[in-house]
Amino acid sequence: MNPDTIAILFLAAYTAIAVAAVVWQWRRSGETWPVWGLYVVERLYLPLMFHWRASRRCPFPDDGPGLIVANHRSPVDPLFLWMNNHLAGPRRRIRMIRFLMAREYEDVPGVGWITRNVRCIGVERDGRDLKGAREALAALKQGELVGVFPEGRINRGSELLPADSGIAWLALRSEAPVYPVFIHGAPQGNTMVEPFRTPSRVRIVYGEPIDLSAYYGQRKSQELLREVTDLLMQRLAELGGVSAAEPETLPMEPQRATG
Repeated sequence: MNPDTIAILFLAAYTAIAVAAVVWQWRRSGETWPVWGLYVVERLYLPLMFHWRASRRCPFPDDGPGLIVANHRSPVDPLFLWMNNHLAGPRRRIRMIRFLMAREYEDVPGVGWITRNVRCIGVERDGRDLKGAREALAALKQGELVGVFPEGRINRGSELLPADSGIAWLALRSEAPVYPVFIHGAPQGNTMVEPFRTPSRVRIVYGEPIDLSAYYGQRKSQELLREVTDLLMQRLAELGGVSAAEPETLPMEPQRATG
């Protein structure tokens, strides 16, 4: 057998092993090909463009529900939270994080295809979207991961914005573990596209799950929801070393419809 033939056989074997590894990882994840492909692209893109770093291994569970709350500085933020979640547990598989997202993005060409494949939960910006809140609750009850940016919009200031009490409603109704995450150094810009092509140095700080068990079983009054919301935002602010803004009354009150 001549050297060229041996080289071709080695290359073919290497390619076959690589393809088999990718297929194995995909089947193990339980996700669709588009989701797997998007995750692979993200794993290559974020370290190169944003020098992504984390404070420690991702604490999200590799089985069961989890409510992930984070500050919101950039349209790229969902990618920063999804990065490296395959290292979370012993099974080491990627898990979809179903982010709450403004419903209007579903109609944007390209973006809509991505949001449908990663099963984002569309909500209205006015904060009165009971359908989105109920879908997020159902996802948590079914053992999925749900990601929420409680500030409700991109924050360009130094302190956290007041949060909608809907985040407390989700946490208490689902009784899912709440994982705070603070994003430092996320790129900003004058358009929604600009941050995706703006190099930066992003650091993710993972916090310990927030224990809300003392509030379970209590009547979900507006006062209780505001207290829990303020607690969540204070923990998030402490995690990031910033201040939490003074709370304000916001319109979303899903508890009135569902009890």
